[in-house]
Amino acid sequence: MQPTLLDGDKVWVNKLAYDVKIPWTEISLAELSDPERGDVIIIDSKKAAKRLVKRIVGVPGDTIYMQNNALVINGEAAGYEILSEDEDAIIILEELPDSAHQARLSNRFASRSNRSYGPVVVPEDQFFVLGDNRDNSSDSRVYSFIPRGEIMGRSSSVVFSLDSDNSYLPRGERFLDGIDEIH
Repeated sequence: MQPTLLDGDKVWVNKLAYDVKIPWTEISLAELSDPERGDVIIIDSKKAAKRLVKRIVGVPGDTIYMQNNALVINGEAAGYEILSEDEDAIIILEELPDSAHQARLSNRFASRSNRSYGPVVVPEDQFFVLGDNRDNSSDSRVYSFIPRGEIMGRSSSVVFSLDSDNSYLPRGERFLDGIDEIH
């Protein structure tokens, strides 16, 4: 999820953002709200056999299409602005119909097979998710749609962060930092 999340970030998960579930199960007792485009969610993925952190870009009924990492939702192309570039990556601001966030595109040789996808229509009660590190993400392009029942909750902030490149010292500036604040 770089650049939104860094290696060593621990995020807050609001497990009551969408549903009230029986503790330690995926059994929903009541739906509180619907996941929305732009939400960063935690997924207990059966297909991936692990937990994933991804961003919702497609909600039920949306038609999603990607051509060379350019996202089109319901016939509307997402807006893009280059924020920074180095030899490894380009950091862009991706503007979706309801939100904006940063994403990372690789400048180096990477698997480019996932850069184009679709078109697909998101089925009822499922979601299309992408990682913000587009060229290094296993997301809906690999695992297909995410059922609502596999969404554990929404995250909107980093609780704390340990820098694996610096002897796991804390990154104080990231403590309680909002996920989608542009740095």
